[in-house]
Amino acid sequence: MPDPHDGRESGSVRVRQVSAYAELSREIRDAGLLRRRHGYYWSWIIGLTLAFFACWTAVPILGNSWWQLAVAAVTGVVVTQFGFLGHDAAHRQIFASSAWNEWTARVLSGAFAGLSYGWWSHKHNRHHSGPNQVNRDPDIAPGPVAMTPAVALSRTGAAAWVTRRQGYLFFPLLLLEGANLHVSGIRTLLADRTLPHRRLELSIILTRFALYLGVLLAVLPIGKAAAFAAVQLGVFGLLLGASFAPNHKGMPIVPADTRIDFLQRQVLMSRNVHGGPVTDVAMGGLNYQIEHHLFPNMPRPNLRRAQPLVREFCHRKQVTYTETSLISSYGIVIRYLNSVGRPDRDPFSCPMVRQYR
Repeated sequence: MPDPHDGRESGSVRVRQVSAYAELSREIRDAGLLRRRHGYYWSWIIGLTLAFFACWTAVPILGNSWWQLAVAAVTGVVVTQFGFLGHDAAHRQIFASSAWNEWTARVLSGAFAGLSYGWWSHKHNRHHSGPNQVNRDPDIAPGPVAMTPAVALSRTGAAAWVTRRQGYLFFPLLLLEGANLHVSGIRTLLADRTLPHRRLELSIILTRFALYLGVLLAVLPIGKAAAFAAVQLGVFGLLLGASFAPNHKGMPIVPADTRIDFLQRQVLMSRNVHGGPVTDVAMGGLNYQIEHHLFPNMPRPNLRRAQPLVREFCHRKQVTYTETSLISSYGIVIRYLNSVGRPDRDPFSCPMVRQYR
């Protein structure tokens, strides 16, 4: 483990840590868990595409009716699943070819979910390289929700009032996350000229947006069209955010200058959520967050099979493996965010973090 006196790892310890992950990787590879699952993914892609167009076919059929809000909710569910597929493709889980994965992620994310692959990929890769590490993980950077006490302490006035209650407000705020993701992606595509294929992505996303509004306004009065968009975006943001929320919030926050080996960095900062097939689908496989962080290119349906191997390996190596229920994880998230909003204790009070300081 890293030397607590100078933050550096000794050569023999580092070799042992690298060897531990290499040992686990061999077990996973020998079990065939990194093989592509083309049938699984093609079934989802085709099925979701049919569901997406069925939703939009239902809009003109129903016409000027408040039942459109039910269609909007179902559309939000379908779009969320496209978000998960884009995530899998971006991690190269679907195809052996990097180019096929990249373009699949770009099309599925942009055309169906309205998200920018270029913006999200850059942000998400930084998260994977240093989960919950200050100045490294963009998911704990300053934003609407304060993820660290240092950020909470910097806020005043109305922002401070909200931050002190942010745990209770977190899930209502997720209703706005769908709109925030769209805006963030477009803003980045307009500002960052270094992103590959930025003009194509902008064209895809803006064309989708124009068709989206065009269909709604052609069928519905402006009030019902706005209600449809609000419900669809609210469901999308809530489902997507609620799937990402349990994964790292409430796990140790790592100081910026701390060095931890890859195995422990990914396992100790991540939390799994146990459940059955419904949980797997609802969370897009993100409930196996530990396995996903250790093997980000592992096809989603293999994560469940990998879990017993990873859990047993961590037990042998005395690496804490955290798993809880979905409801319990949400309780942890709410309590953690409220405690951050009232920063009256050391933000690095976790015993695991103290030993690496």
